[in-house]
Amino acid sequence: MNEKSHLNHLLLLTVATLFISTSGALGKFIAMPTPVIIWWRAALAAIFLLIFCLYKGINLKINNGKDRWTFFIAAVLMGAHWITYFYALKLSNVAIGMLSIFTFPVMIALLEPLFSRTKFDPIHIVLGLMVLIGIYILAPEFDLGSSHLQGILFGLLSALCYALRILILKGQVAIYNGTMLMFYQVAIIAVLLTPILYFLDTSNITTQYPYVILLALLTTAIGHTMFVNSLKYFKASTASIIGSAQPVFGIIIAYFFLNEIPTIHTFVGGALILATVIIESIRSKIK
Repeated sequence: MNEKSHLNHLLLLTVATLFISTSGALGKFIAMPTPVIIWWRAALAAIFLLIFCLYKGINLKINNGKDRWTFFIAAVLMGAHWITYFYALKLSNVAIGMLSIFTFPVMIALLEPLFSRTKFDPIHIVLGLMVLIGIYILAPEFDLGSSHLQGILFGLLSALCYALRILILKGQVAIYNGTMLMFYQVAIIAVLLTPILYFLDTSNITTQYPYVILLALLTTAIGHTMFVNSLKYFKASTASIIGSAQPVFGIIIAYFFLNEIPTIHTFVGGALILATVIIESIRSKIK
């Protein structure tokens, strides 16, 4: 890869990270029940991605029944990740919600030996402890009645769902197109969440649709697809180092659009969490 094309790919990866970062402010801002937001996000993203797949002639065939089950489980985990993440944003704020889910790279490192033949690395215990200290600093008080702590717990559950989804899908990325994988996941999420439309209030869509379209198109269809495609040009470790700028972008966006000002606890706890992501990414690059 020459210098100019490398810089272009790096710029596209940074833009993808910025687009994905809009999920924090949009998730906090959209005034609808969380499962309804996720249904609209998934359904609209599925339409956008299907149009893109048909336009590009991307093969949508799933090879066998085992892969169908993998797609289905990955979609359930992705849906659970989005719903718990948006609850984290609504209960706390964009900074805490986004920083809590960025514990997922360390969760992946700790869980990976259970999914593949990789040996357990004791350094991951140290990184896990750094993350726990970061979360402890993030939480203003360990009172289960505190909405901030509830937000952190939802964020951690969201990170666990996301980590499991990545580990389950790891083998599929080499076989299937990234856009096609994303299409099936959002389509399955939309189908599974359809019954909730009968029970929850959906009337606010008449005023919220511009933000929901932004979430589905910019954050989900374009941002996530660009990020997956960048893995062709960069190691996963490089992508995750740049990806760890998401909470930073998210906090800046929330400051300008939602007037959310992070506390010193957020900065210190967040710095510890992001430091573990960068350390693990650099270590995996050296190996």
